[in-house]
Amino acid sequence: MQLATDTGWLERAENCLIFGPSGVGKTHLSVALARAVIELGKRAKFFSATVLVQQLQQAKLELLLPAMLKKLDRYDLLVIDDLGYVKKSETETSVLFELIAYRYERKSLLITANQPFSQWHNIFADDMMTVAAVDRLVHHALIVEIQSDSFRQQSAAERGQKKNVGVASPKENR
Repeated sequence: MQLATDTGWLERAENCLIFGPSGVGKTHLSVALARAVIELGKRAKFFSATVLVQQLQQAKLELLLPAMLKKLDRYDLLVIDDLGYVKKSETETSVLFELIAYRYERKSLLITANQPFSQWHNIFADDMMTVAAVDRLVHHALIVEIQSDSFRQQSAAERGQKKNVGVASPKENR
């Protein structure tokens, strides 16, 4: 993937949005991309969406949100993992929207989500905020959709098959 070998997308403040169901490797891919851009001399930071939102909310309560946004601006890439798990409340999504708006056309975001844009009204508190957030994110973005079966489910199924190899069922022992 060119994102891992070329930092031009970061210098242009482009985003990367990775969609897919649970267990298909979105987090794994985002961590690998973050590590790759760090190895290329850029700064990256990884957050689960829920932890980031909690930190942003706390900063807002303490009247330190502008300072926190500025601090996060030191990173060329912010990875926000599992955006779909943010609860649809005004207080949670307003700080997330402020981060998206603050970084728009200035710094890159890499966001993973298990919900397509058509379901983001379940994430943001109102339709206007949803449209504005999506608009800013996709304006300069590579969108990756992963369509696959869950690797975790496949692995569990394989482990289950290995345990049963060479073991006679109770009916076969009679």
